[in-house]
Amino acid sequence: MSELKKRINYTVACVHEFAKQFQISGKTAFQYLDQYKGIQFLKENYDIEHTLSIEDAVDDLAVLCRKNGGRY
Repeated sequence: MSELKKRINYTVACVHEFAKQFQISGKTAFQYLDQYKGIQFLKENYDIEHTLSIEDAVDDLAVLCRKNGGRY
């Protein structure tokens, strides 16, 4: 599997788990994470984040998004 495909799959998994944790749709989760810089964070920190559990990654996303004005 190519590196790009791994990154995409990881991002999709994080968005899905974020949506599940906060009981929102996948589309809403993606839009929220994009707006509050969560997607950018995953892109820039993939090398570290993908070594953590998905739960830790979702927690990191929630903290980051709240710092950037989000509510989840």
